Amino acid sequence: MKITFLGTGTSQGVPVIACDCAVCNSNDLHDKRLRTSLLLQTESVTLLFDAGPDFRQQMLKEKVTRLDGIILTHEHKDHIAGLDDVRAFNYKSQSAIDIYSEERVQKAIKEEYSYVFSEIQYPGIPKMKLLPVPEHGFSVKGIDVLPIRVFHYHLPVYGFRIGNFAYITDANYIPEESKEKLFGVKYLVINALRKEKHISHFCLREALDFIKEIAPKKAFITHISHQMGFHAEVSKELPGGTSLAFDGLSVNCSE
Repeated sequence: MKITFLGTGTSQGVPVIACDCAVCNSNDLHDKRLRTSLLLQTESVTLLFDAGPDFRQQMLKEKVTRLDGIILTHEHKDHIAGLDDVRAFNYKSQSAIDIYSEERVQKAIKEEYSYVFSEIQYPGIPKMKLLPVPEHGFSVKGIDVLPIRVFHYHLPVYGFRIGNFAYITDANYIPEESKEKLFGVKYLVINALRKEKHISHFCLREALDFIKEIAPKKAFITHISHQMGFHAEVSKELPGGTSLAFDGLSVNCSE
């Protein structure tokens, strides 16, 4: 099983277009981050976690030619704003794309993309098949997915565990019962927005404390804002086995 970080950034903070900070103007490609999204691939299955505004660019960049499903963590725009572009995969597969999300997120999708679900189907609109995320888990073509309930301030969102890998983004609180589902993972992805404490995201210290508690073989930090600082400098501060993820990073989680 391989994971690829399609995006490791966030819309949080000053938009890059209006920002003159040193990080946004860095020549280091590790500091150039699209909105957070992750691709999981086995020999027979390709799954995407979240489809934000950069979805189309990310698919083209990584030359993704098929998707067996999109799994959504929550309904914020930086995680669902690219769903209209599934139409390219509809055309290739001649079928709707399976989108897995909880009921509240499905409602948001139906509101945001009302034309997709209207009685009158306009020619060429994207096709989406909304599927539930049962608390006990679900399977996509033989890949077992276990949802992990975490909180984004007061908003309940989902992280996910697949075998020895777990993916959590946009969280600042993880209940004890959810932590129990994470013990034993070898590869953990967790969000950290910046070094300073934030109301709805883990800061770097909080993420590192959580990594220490779960004790994976390797941990990767994602959903990083420019307020975190330069990739090269922050990387020097991290403990062994923990890395800042960057766009395009691929990791073999089978070892």
